[in-house]
Amino acid sequence: MHHHPRRSTRRMISIKIDSKVLADVEQAIRPHAKALFDDLGTTRMAIIELASVERTEQGPDEDKDDIVKVRIVDIEIAADEFTDEKLRQQSSAMYRQRSAEGTLDEVA
Repeated sequence: MHHHPRRSTRRMISIKIDSKVLADVEQAIRPHAKALFDDLGTTRMAIIELASVERTEQGPDEDKDDIVKVRIVDIEIAADEFTDEKLRQQSSAMYRQRSAEGTLDEVA
């Protein structure tokens, strides 16, 4: 009797970010475009909403990851230092929660 190692039914999922920029997203980024262009490497804190827009499932004999493509469907960018700092604090709190309990999708 031969025992073949069973392949895990749980494969990794690779993530791709869709390059399509929706008009509303572009409009929200537009006021920050010149500063981002002029000072390469500059950052802006933002709240974004992601949507999964495409998935690629590999066949059972494929040794590749499944793929999910996500698109930014909404974004709000901090327009002042006060808002920027509030978003940084919230981001830090969310990171601490995620790193303490596992990933956010496992917590939900």
